[in-house]
Amino acid sequence: MTIRLYDSRAQALVDFVPLVDGEVGLYVCGPTVQSSPHIGHLRSALVYDLWRRWFSHSGLRVTLVRNVTDIDDKILALAAETVSESGGEEWWARAYRYELEFSAGYRALGILPPTYEPRATASVTEMQTIIARLIERGHAYPAADSSGDVYFDTAGWPAYGALTRQSLDDMASAQDADPRGKRDPRDFALWKGTKEGEPESASWESPWGPGRPGWHIECSAMSRRYLGPEFDIHGGGLDLRFPHHENELAQSTAVGDPFARHWLHNGLVNVEGQKMSKSLGNSLFASEFLERARPVVVRYFLGAAHYRSTIDYHEGALEEAEAALDRIETFLQRASRRLLDTRFAGVGSRVVPDDFADAMDDDLNVPQALGVLHDSVRRGNAALDDDDLDTAAREWQHTLAMVDVLGIDPLAPEWRGSDEGAAHLALGTLVDSLLEARQSARLAKDFSNADRIRADLAAAGITIEDTSTGSHWSLTQ
Repeated sequence: MTIRLYDSRAQALVDFVPLVDGEVGLYVCGPTVQSSPHIGHLRSALVYDLWRRWFSHSGLRVTLVRNVTDIDDKILALAAETVSESGGEEWWARAYRYELEFSAGYRALGILPPTYEPRATASVTEMQTIIARLIERGHAYPAADSSGDVYFDTAGWPAYGALTRQSLDDMASAQDADPRGKRDPRDFALWKGTKEGEPESASWESPWGPGRPGWHIECSAMSRRYLGPEFDIHGGGLDLRFPHHENELAQSTAVGDPFARHWLHNGLVNVEGQKMSKSLGNSLFASEFLERARPVVVRYFLGAAHYRSTIDYHEGALEEAEAALDRIETFLQRASRRLLDTRFAGVGSRVVPDDFADAMDDDLNVPQALGVLHDSVRRGNAALDDDDLDTAAREWQHTLAMVDVLGIDPLAPEWRGSDEGAAHLALGTLVDSLLEARQSARLAKDFSNADRIRADLAAAGITIEDTSTGSHWSLTQ
């Protein structure tokens, strides 16, 4: 089946045909590193990690570019407050500190590193080149007030509004610069002349005077630098469709670039039915959220809904995710104990079932794919109960393949921290010694002592399973 995706610009499901056969160029708007990441940032990065994993699993070579916006108005303003209050952190130091927080959150969730992760401040020359070409083509103009600002002429570009299907008359004014130098209040800033009180380190020389880039031009420059003038997919959060992505599309196509062939937008995260916001005080920061459950459970929760839907975090949501993941983990543990030491140790290959592949090909339908995964777990457990090891082995291999694609294999080394691994090893040593004592008692026909050991382990939350390959234990779910 051909991979299909929902193209936000076409507003339809379309077949994905790569620009270059066998390859995918994917640009994702990354964080603006002005403050700590919240769970919405994690969800967005996870969505494109899942797309990247599925493309790779499907045999495509993926080039994923996820930028870092390390300079903008808010970064400078917040840093200025810090410096004025305590004489402390410079804007670039603040940006880098928060960039590290984002990177730590991504790593904790098992999000694969992007192929390239450029910072905006490293591509200012490319931004100036695009701005100059836009002026030459008559689609941009320096401000008449000699401020050093340069604006995109929205009224002079007939295709403006193509992404969100808005008419110019229905659009609100751009709030990214003082309107005094604009021909039209909807025109947006490409270059911002240095203002009084701004640090010299946040300013670059340009043909229009010292200043810094506007937000939207940054992504046009970085995507072009790392993926070329035309590439396969541009992704980002739903909240970026307008004005950010609309403006990117306008300035890139106005300069003559085909730009992104497809647009993907992921849904947002609500908390108890409300949108996260500072005013409501309901923002859930990544570091706090990752302390509420195992990181693999957080990944399961944030990835379980369809990527275009809104996730609602509510009391008990992580417990539900934990229970679902525990069912997978228990089956994998049972299957590995029963099958690894038998003729089934190397049986079959880790291939995802057709139903799972069909779901993932259908606009990354993870909820449906998870349904296939849990059906496989149920059949595998039933087969183990019936001692049908052929079926159990097949479902074991299917399950391993599916959790690997989704990045949620609970037994994978990356999900076991050093403390957890050491604790599990110590527990295993103690339980194994008790099982040996129980087996010795059974051989000696001392069944009362054998039953006592089993009862003691059960009271401690440990289940014993007697099989043809020996006795095996697992933590009671």
